[in-house]
Amino acid sequence: MRDHLVAVDIGTGSARAGVFDRNGRLIAKAKHPILMFRPKEKHAEHDSKDIWAATCRAVKEARADAGITADRIAAIGFDATCSLVARDRDGNQLSVSTTGNDAQDTIVWLDHRAIREADLLSATGHKVLEFSGGSLSPEMEMPKLMWLKKHLPESWARAGYFFDLADFLTWKATGSAHRSRSTLTAKWNYLAHEKPGWSADFWALAGLEDLKEKGGLPDETFAAGATMGSLSAKAAEELGLDTGVQVAPGMIDAYAGAFGVLGGASGSPKLETSVALIGGTSSCIVAFTRDPKPGRSLWGPYYEAILPGYWLVEGGQSAAGALLDHMVRMHAAGGEPTADLHGRIIARIEELRRTEGPDLAPDINVLPDFHGNRSPLADPHATGVISGLTLDISFDGLCRLYWRASVAIALGIRHILETLAGYGYRFETLHVTGGHVNNPLLVELYADVTGCRVVIPENRDAVLLGTAMIAAVAGGLFASLAEAGQAMDSGGTQRLPNPTRAAQYDRDYRRFLAMVRHREELRGMG
Repeated sequence: MRDHLVAVDIGTGSARAGVFDRNGRLIAKAKHPILMFRPKEKHAEHDSKDIWAATCRAVKEARADAGITADRIAAIGFDATCSLVARDRDGNQLSVSTTGNDAQDTIVWLDHRAIREADLLSATGHKVLEFSGGSLSPEMEMPKLMWLKKHLPESWARAGYFFDLADFLTWKATGSAHRSRSTLTAKWNYLAHEKPGWSADFWALAGLEDLKEKGGLPDETFAAGATMGSLSAKAAEELGLDTGVQVAPGMIDAYAGAFGVLGGASGSPKLETSVALIGGTSSCIVAFTRDPKPGRSLWGPYYEAILPGYWLVEGGQSAAGALLDHMVRMHAAGGEPTADLHGRIIARIEELRRTEGPDLAPDINVLPDFHGNRSPLADPHATGVISGLTLDISFDGLCRLYWRASVAIALGIRHILETLAGYGYRFETLHVTGGHVNNPLLVELYADVTGCRVVIPENRDAVLLGTAMIAAVAGGLFASLAEAGQAMDSGGTQRLPNPTRAAQYDRDYRRFLAMVRHREELRGMG
């Protein structure tokens, strides 16, 4: 009986696979690293062959650890970062790199080489921008494609497929070049609520009139919960599965995580008063609404990026966990930001707050935009700011800086939520998932700084769970996404905001907004 599911999550540095039962219980998981190349400043590249190999290893290992035979797997689902994979007309690897190496065929989501192209497209004022916050980020696919055509014309001439990474994985799994509605609406300026979904005049403005041919792009998309078909014989062998396994449409990783924590509210009014925070290297805020609520500097609203009949809106921080890693690396008392070192810093911060009071190092203020501001300013040129530094190079000095950087990350989330409120969104509960649930400082701050009730899911792998929920519908275990979300929801624990800290963080927020203004004043001085 096929009553189990495989979920695969491709992050910035690894491929993870999990095996779930139909109740949403994670039975086993495995993880393998993936390569990243940094040939130039602002350039970051993957090898898609390496990603697929890591995926296959992780799936085989997870299934073996679960003790589940292949004929028990109903479906497999994939989620991934919004990285861009290039292949030639024969499906072979195609370089996206200034090195010319065909193995470097994937532009990583965090790559910012296409800032100029993003600025040019944002300045067009085209109607598609109404559904991307009025501007485009260099993390989106259209600016990256513009850059490729201009700077790597030989690769462009050979191109036959351009995939969002999640769509590349379903192509490898099935041999079908069909694409997901989740990826195309969110990252390719495809308007799922219109017919046709593609805007030819926008492609012309971008100089990409030949994109459909070069990218192998379809006119229609596959909604979450549909099936892309069954595993091909080759993919089944490589993954250690069989050809009876159905393949769900690929998902943007943050959206899979959002569904993993909000799926239990599907079909309930609570869905529109809840918001998901997926925290890792970056942070994403994801919410659902029945009505489109366009807003400047937000990503979306995207129609049916996951749930049928719902619009999805996203905000986020380009550097969150990456910012804390950076603080550790750059400080004289820091070093390589291992989990052990982060743990030592967090433990020492707790000691310092007990002895010096909860308002630790209030004179240090941080703007966390060290990799640009994704939301709510939509400014990839924004830079980080730290005020209040001294000559202190001690470990305690690092801890104080780390604490204030953590406060800044939470203040940035408050800034996003308040901007969403200005566009008509109302949130009472913040569902936090991703790596940040393992950092007690951030969990505390998300509640105290935003004033929201924070829920931590019982299943800490909400991204994998959301992907498994979507696969469960593709595999026929449930009739709808709402049914799957409710049946597989694992519940969670809550943390309420501490009202005694409200004045402290209100002060910090005023300083935060003042620093944003002052940064703009400095930039405007020429």
